[in-house]
Amino acid sequence: MKSYRKELHFCTKTRRAYLNITPQVEAALAESGLREGLCLVNAMHITASVFINDNESGLHRDFERWLEKLAPEKPHDQYDHNGYEDNADAHLKRSVMGREVVIAVTDGRLDFGTWEQIFYGEFDGQRNKRVLVKIIGE
Repeated sequence: MKSYRKELHFCTKTRRAYLNITPQVEAALAESGLREGLCLVNAMHITASVFINDNESGLHRDFERWLEKLAPEKPHDQYDHNGYEDNADAHLKRSVMGREVVIAVTDGRLDFGTWEQIFYGEFDGQRNKRVLVKIIGE
């Protein structure tokens, strides 16, 4: 078995964002040369997420509204965590959206279902963040 590791780097211009990172993950898979195995993609920060869903802008706006209802950013003083940083809501949003995804690799391609794409969810942006792509297989 072989493995391949690559980091993707992001710095969003806004506090919250949803980025389709499927092309970057597909490029990492091509670089790896692996044809069969598993691809792990995970956020390396506690206020960001990686998830799979449809690449549809209305759905992304729905995520934003839903998450803001679950864990509104303001008022900041509603959270015990806030103090040094006012990002407790980002921690909660990440908990809901998840840390990572694992995708099967078949014949050198990500083995997706219909409409599936990989997204990076940023909940406390405007700073440098990393996503790990780890591919294992043959």
